[in-house]
Amino acid sequence: MALFHSTRRKWIIVALIAAGLVAAHPLWLRALGRRLVRSEEPARADVAVVLAGDGYGRRILKAAELARQGYTGTVLVSGPEGVYGHNEAELAILFAVSKGYPASLFVACPNRALSTREEVPALAPELRKRGVRKCLLVTSDYHTRRAGAICRSVIPGVEFRVVAAEDEFFRPDDWWKTRQGQKTVVLEWIKTVTAWFGV
Repeated sequence: MALFHSTRRKWIIVALIAAGLVAAHPLWLRALGRRLVRSEEPARADVAVVLAGDGYGRRILKAAELARQGYTGTVLVSGPEGVYGHNEAELAILFAVSKGYPASLFVACPNRALSTREEVPALAPELRKRGVRKCLLVTSDYHTRRAGAICRSVIPGVEFRVVAAEDEFFRPDDWWKTRQGQKTVVLEWIKTVTAWFGV
């Protein structure tokens, strides 16, 4: 009988905890979304670097606008091969030019990287060749914390200031309300956790 009451008490406690988590889900889900974002105010820099992985042009347009505002005179655009036989960097530059930005502003940095962890070392030689000391790192808002941490650990001689480009599918305060927001946050958290283990 005592065992029955002890087991029942444990299940009641588990049920109460589960009910509390469900009731408070907007708070902890919002915290999960916000934790991914670590964006800084832009400042004058030698270059801006646009990381690959944005098929909508938000990242390159953000970097181009920063250049227009006088924060830098050069935008390095990273991109792998394989977008219907074209390099992503070249397509991104064509997109920005179609929006009125001068082609002379951009420098394509083609590479074979398939992840941020591969992309950053691929960009390091270009930054060293240009003697870059200060860099604006432009990426999607949900990617800012992880991308900044990787850049600072892989290229310690450069001062990175991470500037967020708003993603049209990710909103940190209610990302769980859309399927694309859910996918974005789950994938970014998987990548964040695996990065802690050097994967």
